[in-house]
Amino acid sequence: MGLEMIEFHLDGRSGVSPYQQIVQQVRNALRLGLLREGDQLPTVKDVVAALAINPNTVLKAYRELEHEGLVQAKPGRGTFVTRTLTDNTLAAHGPLRQDLRRWLGKARKAGLDDESIEALFINTFRAAAHEDIA
Repeated sequence: MGLEMIEFHLDGRSGVSPYQQIVQQVRNALRLGLLREGDQLPTVKDVVAALAINPNTVLKAYRELEHEGLVQAKPGRGTFVTRTLTDNTLAAHGPLRQDLRRWLGKARKAGLDDESIEALFINTFRAAAHEDIA
């Protein structure tokens, strides 16, 4: 187990509730192989201190993750990952991440700010997904 521990970030603009953002960030870390079986999630106290949110919000997120069988709370010890969401595409992530970084560099050079980059990506992603369905 590495000493790397997931750090949560909340986006007040997202329209997604803080507890859902925590759940999503854990799921994403599990999907990307950033969290592995046996890794510990930050304590509720640490998350509350870092994000200035209600402890019940963190508990709700951790309970949902536990209900999904992704983590397990061990009283007095913390919450630990019990299952990952990685699949056989993990090997492709590195090269794809490099391509995406190059694309982000081009977007920034062209003068786009973070919000514009995010809007362009999401819009293109949804349009492509829609074309795949059609």
